[in-house]
Amino acid sequence: MNHENFLKNIFSPTDFNTRELELILPKFKRVKFAKNAFLLQEGTTANHYWFVESGFVRSFVNDTDGNDISTDFYSEGDIVIDWPSFFLRTSTRENIQALSACVCWQLDFDSFQELFNGIETFREHGRRRLVSSYFALKNHSVSIIADQAKARYIHLLETKPHIVQNVAVKHIATYLGITKFSLSRIRKEISE
Repeated sequence: MNHENFLKNIFSPTDFNTRELELILPKFKRVKFAKNAFLLQEGTTANHYWFVESGFVRSFVNDTDGNDISTDFYSEGDIVIDWPSFFLRTSTRENIQALSACVCWQLDFDSFQELFNGIETFREHGRRRLVSSYFALKNHSVSIIADQAKARYIHLLETKPHIVQNVAVKHIATYLGITKFSLSRIRKEISE
C-alpha cells in the first residue's frame, strides 16, 4: 500500500480538504520494525506516534515482580501512542513492542505540534482519537474489576478477533488479567 492510500484511509478526504492533506501526509515517514523491536521503551519520552499499516504491536508494563503485563494491542489502522508521555513530555512507564514484523507511519512531536496548531481539522481528528482511546481504556479497566474472565475473553473475541488469532496466549492472558492456564480452560469451554 502506498503513502497516499494508507494515510488517506486514516485522514479521510471526507474530513480533510485537499490542501490540508497536502500539508499532513508528507509529515509522516514510513518505517519498518522487526519482530520484537521496541517502538518505545520504559524510561524514555515518546517523541513519535505511529499508525500501523501492517503487523501487530503490543504495549506492556512490568509489574513489581518483573512480569510483563500487556496493556493493549494494535493492528492495521490503529494509532500506537503513549498519550501521557507524548503530550506531557514525561518518561513513559510502558514499553511498546512489535509482535511481528510491522510497517508503520511515524509522526514526530515537532511535526505533530505544527499540524495540531495549524490545522483545526487535524486537531479535531486527534481529539476524537484521544477520547476514543480513553473510553476504551476506561471500559477495559472497569471490565477487569466487574466482569468474569470468560466475559472479558468473549468481548475481546467479538471486538478484536484478529488479535485473538495472531497474538500469543500468554500476552492475551495478561491483558485479560488471568493466567494462560485459565485462558486455555476458557477457550476450551467456548469451543465445546
